[in-house]
Amino acid sequence: MNNKPKLLIIGHGRHGKDTLAEIFERDHGMTFKASSLAASDIFIYEELKYKYDYVDAKDCFHDRSNHRAEWYDMICDYNKEDKAKLAKDIMADSDCYVGMRDLSEINECIEQGVFDMIIWVDASERLPKEGKDSFNVSRSRADVIVENNESLEVFERKAKILGKFLFKPLS
Repeated sequence: MNNKPKLLIIGHGRHGKDTLAEIFERDHGMTFKASSLAASDIFIYEELKYKYDYVDAKDCFHDRSNHRAEWYDMICDYNKEDKAKLAKDIMADSDCYVGMRDLSEINECIEQGVFDMIIWVDASERLPKEGKDSFNVSRSRADVIVENNESLEVFERKAKILGKFLFKPLS
């Protein structure tokens, strides 16, 4: 029986979302997929491989920051019939989706009950926020906010405290 909550971790690019998921994975066995990597594997690489001469899906994924708005538009298009489509694809075999970037998609996932909790990771006191051309979500959509404006050690301590509340110990 899976006693792990279904999580969505959101926030601006490079603010620590994947790091939080990696800590939960290491400490609690939570599985996760980042939206960009999943989208690259599922459809983006196939659509962009010739346009940018990508070798494989990982090459495509590593170049994503150079095409943020294009990726955002492609994911929105993938989700046009069902705004929760990519989320449901990811959550079919993961405990956590990392990095949703569109408010209407989050709202639809809430409506469909895809997630048990939404966590926002915020490092905006030390890192820039994303532009509105690739991100239209505010921290007000989150159930929990984890500040990441200090050291990695402080962030990890916060992650461990939150993890104790979210996950039962593995047997």
